[in-house]
Amino acid sequence: MSTARQGPLLLGVRHHGPGSARAVRSALDAARPAAVLIEGPPEGDALLELAADPGMRPPVALLAHAADDPGRAAFWPLADFSPEWVAIRWAQEAGVPVRFMDLPAAHSLAASGEPDADHTEPDAVRLDPLAVLAETAGYDDPERWWEDVVEHRGTGGAGEEALGAFEALGEAMAALRETYGDGGHRRDLVREAYMRQRMRAARREFGDGYAVVCGAWHVPALRAKTTVAADKALLTGLAKVKVETTWVPWTHRRLARAGGYGAGITSPGWYAHLFSARDRPVERWLTKVAGLLREEDRQVSSAHVIEAVRLAETLAAVRGRPLPGLTETLEAVRAVMCDGSDVPLALIEDRLVVGDVLGEVPDAAPVVPLQRDLTRQQRSLRLKAEAQERELELDLRKDSDAAKSLLLHRLRLLGIGWGTPTASRSSTGTFRETWRLRWEPELSVRVAEAGIWGTTVLAAATAKAEADAAGAEELGEVTALAERCLLAGLSEALPAVLRALADRAALDTDVARLAKALPALARSLRYGDVRGTDATALGAVAAGLAERICVALPPACAAGLDADAAAELRGHVDGVHTAVGLLADSGDGLRERWSAVLRTLAGRDTVPGVIRGRAARLLLDDGRLEAEETARLMGLALSPAASPADAAGWIEGFAGGSSGGGTLLVHDDRLLGLIDSWLVGVPERAFTDVLPLLRRTFGAYEPGVKRTLGELVRRGPAASEGAARAMGSAPEGFAPDLDPLRADAVTELVRMLLASPDGVAAA
Repeated sequence: MSTARQGPLLLGVRHHGPGSARAVRSALDAARPAAVLIEGPPEGDALLELAADPGMRPPVALLAHAADDPGRAAFWPLADFSPEWVAIRWAQEAGVPVRFMDLPAAHSLAASGEPDADHTEPDAVRLDPLAVLAETAGYDDPERWWEDVVEHRGTGGAGEEALGAFEALGEAMAALRETYGDGGHRRDLVREAYMRQRMRAARREFGDGYAVVCGAWHVPALRAKTTVAADKALLTGLAKVKVETTWVPWTHRRLARAGGYGAGITSPGWYAHLFSARDRPVERWLTKVAGLLREEDRQVSSAHVIEAVRLAETLAAVRGRPLPGLTETLEAVRAVMCDGSDVPLALIEDRLVVGDVLGEVPDAAPVVPLQRDLTRQQRSLRLKAEAQERELELDLRKDSDAAKSLLLHRLRLLGIGWGTPTASRSSTGTFRETWRLRWEPELSVRVAEAGIWGTTVLAAATAKAEADAAGAEELGEVTALAERCLLAGLSEALPAVLRALADRAALDTDVARLAKALPALARSLRYGDVRGTDATALGAVAAGLAERICVALPPACAAGLDADAAAELRGHVDGVHTAVGLLADSGDGLRERWSAVLRTLAGRDTVPGVIRGRAARLLLDDGRLEAEETARLMGLALSPAASPADAAGWIEGFAGGSSGGGTLLVHDDRLLGLIDSWLVGVPERAFTDVLPLLRRTFGAYEPGVKRTLGELVRRGPAASEGAARAMGSAPEGFAPDLDPLRADAVTELVRMLLASPDGVAAA
């Protein structure tokens, strides 16, 4: 280090600034300090050697969490272009000691349970030093000011120039601190007191021949003359917790301020490019943009790139900027490559300006045993953790896909949302699953939190399921848990879950809750069949639950129900009907008993119309209700003695929603005639009251169905004939008589369909 310099070398940087990173390397090359202190928690000192491991690929983050509460955690992210990372790697290459010097995470986590303020907490009240300096210089955009005075200065060249830039920035920060004090960063006073203590320790070991790399805001405070006693006073009585640290992968997207990172930047992808592109950065950047647009099937040629470069340079010259910045390049891209459209420009900003680069950490990094087991399974199943969202289609008939499904379901049960189930676009079969995968850095904290349940994913998910079953207060929680256990293949957890399920089902007398719980059990039995899981015991519980519903449902529906309660029970009737269809009929006559319940509901006039109509429709669809009986029930429901509101509810239950009611009315003009006749006879005042319900019922039909129904009603006589036939004066069928001409038209087609291979009609 130069003998002319007084005290240690203080390099005040902008976190994740590529210009600062280049300047740090140049300054360190020129000064050659005997040691380097870095802003960061001292608990990470033991992990610094891993930065030199070939398997360490930034962006990464130092993670510190409370040993007894992994959810209380803090991250210190580092990218290739972070000045702190450059300083760490320089020290390792130079063979000099490198250490962290910030307030220990043991204190910062104990104080609030929140990550360190300078690294994660945005606060609108706090002073933004760069914004103040930019405004003072006449800029309305701090990012543009930083690009002009730092990124485009070329401070990565000469060491003396870099040192001069750091001196100038330090003086600017000193002026700000003199004017604004701590600028609202109150905890910084404690942090800076600890930093000064670390600097005193370094001075005793290395003299003044060491360098400090920290946020530029802290430089004036570290240069200030303070006493040891004053600093100790600030640090006395700080709370403390036991802390564990490790390295975890990070992403460019999580470096962005939009991700909630207080010390983030707006364009990490752009900054990574500026740091890596040693020459002609604009030309190289626009070439990347052209490549991305070509991948999206947009016609972009080399001529477009050349013209965009010219336009960006012209804009920079007009605005008095030393080089085109991100603003100029994006404006040039919009005008030349995107035809003035913001749609492809949004893609460029998402993929290139921000980006989804995901870092990697070496296997030697300390992790909880659960993380190690998860990593092993990810590699075995070839499920790579990626920052960019992607869809994964699984065929559960394949062993490898079934194993992937089990892993993802187990992680979801543990609260590790790496994958989210979504509707499959290719198949609706139960042997298909579609997942949307995206790895977020915070999931590393979730893994650490879940580590309290076990050392492997299977053991942890089993223990978590058993604990959830014991703590569940409602029947629905346990049935949902049973479903998740079967999806996750947690056979060892099922006994505890089933005991809890049986206990709560025996005590629950609310038929609505019982009806709500049964569909999940029925689905669980099917999942068990698809995955080869033994769910016999679950079937017994489901059958018992169904029996109780069959007994309790009719009295519950006959009680005085308001419209909302009736609609809720109608939904439960649908759910139970579907569940009964899924449950295996082992000769106990469950389907027959449920059909008897539906007949009771359909024929009891004290039951709300929406439930009576729905019961009649379900019986009709199952072939357990004749057409004549259906017409009779509708005639009773729509008789003049029935209230218009109850009659409209019956229609909604019978023909509403997406259950094919419109198609049924198209092909059965008797039912359509009954509805039409009733609708015509509704008094004007009552019609106004039932109109919203009818609009909801018929408005859900497909456009083609609505057009056909309108045409049938417009004809008038057809509706009258339908009503007459409903009273028994016409034979069954779609028309009063057979039309010979229309019947003969299909004779030849039927003969072809029934023909044998040798061309002779089959007998």
